[in-house]
Amino acid sequence: MISRSLARALRDAGVRWTPQDGDRFALDADGLDEQVFTVSDMTIEEHHYDTGSVLGFNGTTEWALDSVALEDALWLPAEHQLRDLLAGTFRSLTRAPAGAGWTVAVVLPEGERTFSADDPSDAYAEALLTLVRAAAA
Repeated sequence: MISRSLARALRDAGVRWTPQDGDRFALDADGLDEQVFTVSDMTIEEHHYDTGSVLGFNGTTEWALDSVALEDALWLPAEHQLRDLLAGTFRSLTRAPAGAGWTVAVVLPEGERTFSADDPSDAYAEALLTLVRAAAA
């Protein structure tokens, strides 16, 4: 799973989330620091109002939560979602020799670059973060 620090960096760089069934997210709140929630039309679903979108807890998971504003939720994108966001820039994912992590290769405006991490999701996230920051510059 993507690290929370990379998830925050992606959010802060401008990566936006439209919740889908099965998406994971976290809340930066006391007592919920380690909790990961999953969007599901049975338990947690997105509701749209004139004032903004919220994630509604339907009473079967966390009885103490009613809803949270979408901007208060930290999306934890899955590996396939990060790869999809890289789109045509993605070239490959390879395992490092002796199982020492993963490397993602992407094509950026300045040429091909690689990003390595212990978890493939973090390697994808580093590549996406670089791509988003380059596009914003």
